[in-house]
Amino acid sequence: MKKLLALLLALSLIVAAFAGCSNNTVSESSSESSSESSEESKPEESSEESSAVEESSESSESADAETVMTHEEYEAAELDSKVTVVTNVQAKQSWWDDKATVYCQSEDGAYFLYDMACTEDMYDKLVPGAAIKVTGYKAEWSGEVEIIDATFELVEDGASYVAEPTDVTALLGTDDLVKHQNEYVAFKGLTVEASNDDGAAFLYNWDGSGQEGTDSDLYFKASVNGETYTFVIEYYLCNETTEVYEAVRNLKVGDQIDLTGFMYWYEGPQAHITTLTVAA
Repeated sequence: MKKLLALLLALSLIVAAFAGCSNNTVSESSSESSSESSEESKPEESSEESSAVEESSESSESADAETVMTHEEYEAAELDSKVTVVTNVQAKQSWWDDKATVYCQSEDGAYFLYDMACTEDMYDKLVPGAAIKVTGYKAEWSGEVEIIDATFELVEDGASYVAEPTDVTALLGTDDLVKHQNEYVAFKGLTVEASNDDGAAFLYNWDGSGQEGTDSDLYFKASVNGETYTFVIEYYLCNETTEVYEAVRNLKVGDQIDLTGFMYWYEGPQAHITTLTVAA
């Protein structure tokens, strides 16, 4: 009897063991099937979607890049906004402390670059006609619109451009003259007028406070069509070693003169003159 009981107990244990193994096998199979089903249910990234992602990334990078403006777009830009232009050097006014002040002009308009970051070696490369890409901030000082806090790079394959002077004599005294601000311009058929009550043909500095042998600007007055205007020889642009500086110092009231220079602005038109010819 004991043997029979023992045999029955052993058989029951074997059956239970097989049942456990069967349950484990079903569980593992179900888990593997579920995992495979989950992997198969994931959509594969198509080449079109991948391309769209890449194009979106490139578009974002492009949007962050500096956009070169036309002169019209520059004029429309808000003051204090960041601007980028490609233009051509016309004349250099000054360099010190790794900063340069430069007159530039392209076929669609002109720019005045004030205290632009520039090493001395790079300043030497800013020759008339050289194409440069400039990024800075549009600013205004006493009516003069300029680019400040700028950096630049030479455009090695850029076309050279040196502007011919635009005759703006007829625009003196009109609101249209400001449209030529910073351009290389000409004034013709003017008459030299006295610059002070003593009858001087010119002054060292605007108020006569300068003197020969100092870094003084020269101011003189000339009239056309019954109106008198003030013109300047900016010392750092044209100092005492230049022909125009000497020509102004030799002026006489009543002389008939032609002028060229850059249409600078300070509380109104105040052209920086670079050449002066006295009529014979």
